[in-house]
Amino acid sequence: MGIAGGVGSRLARLLTAAGDRVDGLYRRHEQGESLKADGINATYGDLAELDASAFADLLNDTDVLVFAAGAGGKGGTRAVSAIDGAGLTTAIEAAHLSGVRRLVLVSVFPEAWRGLEVSDTFEHYIDVKKKADATLAATDLDWIILRPAALTDDTGSGRISLAPALVHTQIARDDVAATLAELVHAPQIRREVLELAQGPDTIRDAVSRQTLS
Repeated sequence: MGIAGGVGSRLARLLTAAGDRVDGLYRRHEQGESLKADGINATYGDLAELDASAFADLLNDTDVLVFAAGAGGKGGTRAVSAIDGAGLTTAIEAAHLSGVRRLVLVSVFPEAWRGLEVSDTFEHYIDVKKKADATLAATDLDWIILRPAALTDDTGSGRISLAPALVHTQIARDDVAATLAELVHAPQIRREVLELAQGPDTIRDAVSRQTLS
């Protein structure tokens, strides 16, 4: 989910290049055209309008569901609740209906931008994301909750810090996508909350370290 977004589109390119079968929802036709031009398979649809049964029908033969969808600050608190909150609940129900065991959620540092003046919409976003984390963690799925630090559009360095608790700094979207691609292919990592920031380790080494913990 979120295949047309800043992280999701990057992840889709990486997985497609690796030979994985990729699909996801996009809401605007120009997004579909852009994804198609990059050789990425995607499906037109709106997460906020799908019920669990309809969503499950889209998950046939799916090994891993990555939930990178988000309101992106548009549409106010209602959109955040519908996509970041209720959207994840729908995805969880759909995973159960379709037999998908692995769900990777792209979340956010709970303390993101603390100490700065932020809007009521942002505070609502943090609250919804925290509740979404708790909802997923309470399921019997083989979940991973990945909490990236502040996202940037800088070119990825390929070097990160990945651990259950980190100081909130920043991370390039390129590196978030590359970390997700490694996690998708590491089924032994399950039922863990991991925070992600720029750091000294290669992405492969950082992920491999989690398989040994």
